[in-house]
Amino acid sequence: MQAIILAGGKGTRLKPFTTNFPKPLVPVGEIPILEVVLRQLKYYGFTDIILAVNHLAELIMAFFGNGEKLGLSIKYSIEDKELGTAGPLAIIEHLEDDFVVMNGDILTTINYEDLYQYHLRNSNDATISTYRKEVKIDLGVLEMENSDFKNYIEKPTYHFDVSMGIYVFNKNVVNVIPKGEKMDMPELILKLKQLNKKIKCYSKDYYWLDIGRVDDYEKAVEIFSERKGEFLLNG
Repeated sequence: MQAIILAGGKGTRLKPFTTNFPKPLVPVGEIPILEVVLRQLKYYGFTDIILAVNHLAELIMAFFGNGEKLGLSIKYSIEDKELGTAGPLAIIEHLEDDFVVMNGDILTTINYEDLYQYHLRNSNDATISTYRKEVKIDLGVLEMENSDFKNYIEKPTYHFDVSMGIYVFNKNVVNVIPKGEKMDMPELILKLKQLNKKIKCYSKDYYWLDIGRVDDYEKAVEIFSERKGEFLLNG
C-alpha cells in the first residue's frame, strides 16, 4: 500500500523550532514526528512511501534516505515552488489506484489500514478522516438578534468535526488538480463535490493532534511521553 506524505511546509507557526529546521524533523521526545508517522504506516502495511518535499528538503532526504533503515521504500517528489497541500499530487509519478495522503506533522492513533479498507469498501473517490474537536471559549458568549440580547453563555465548550489532514484518494482525483499550480485540500475537496465525486468521511475512536503551533507541539511532547506505546505499536 502507498502513502504520500506532505512534508514541504515551512512551519512558520512553529517558530523558533523551525527557523533552521524542517518541521517534519521536530522531535516528540527523542523521535522526529515524521519518523513516528512512518513507523505507524509501516505497522499498518504501508511500505511504499513518497515524501513531497520543498523547504529544507535536503535535510529530510539526508535523514531518511531511501527508507531502508525503517524497512520502507521512500522516494521523494521535490517541488521547485510551493504547491499547497493538494498541488503536489499532480507532479507525483507512479501513483497506485488508491493511496493515502497526509500531513507529516500529525500525532494520532488512527488505524491507517482500517481507514484504507473503508475507502475501498465504499468505492470512494475521496475519504476524509475526521476528529471531534473540543473548543473551549474562555469568554462570555452573547447570543443576539440584531442588537437585541437573547442569551449569555459563560465560557462555553463547542464541538466541531474537523479534518485530520489524512485522506485516501482514488487516482482519478489527480485529474482535477492543475499541474504545477498551487492548490490546497479544501479547494480540491470542494471541486470534487462540484463534480459529483463520491466523498465520505471516516471517524473512529482515536487520538489526534496537529502539531502546527508552539502550544500544540508542547502538548504533543507531553502526550507522546505519557502514551508512547499507543503511538509506536511495535515499539
